[in-house]
Amino acid sequence: MKIDKDTVDKIAHLARLELNEAEKDKAIVELSEILSFMAKLDELDTTGVQPLVYMNDAVNVLRPDEVRQEITTAEALANAPLSDGTYFKVAKVIER
Repeated sequence: MKIDKDTVDKIAHLARLELNEAEKDKAIVELSEILSFMAKLDELDTTGVQPLVYMNDAVNVLRPDEVRQEITTAEALANAPLSDGTYFKVAKVIER
């Protein structure tokens, strides 16, 4: 794939970037180098190589979830502008 100014303009638009002419020229060179590197990787025989999904063997490094009630329903509703004692009342936002 050939990287030209139109391609850089399209990528910049999608990424919501504003590039001046010097930055566009630099982007053409850098994107072309990236694509050349990817083309070199395509030359490698990866038969039998498992894809790398995670960088380490850790399965789950997060703490287990613990159910805790920090505040009661009454405390949660205390600052509500409108409630029915159990739930917050809000304006209807979905029409039938």
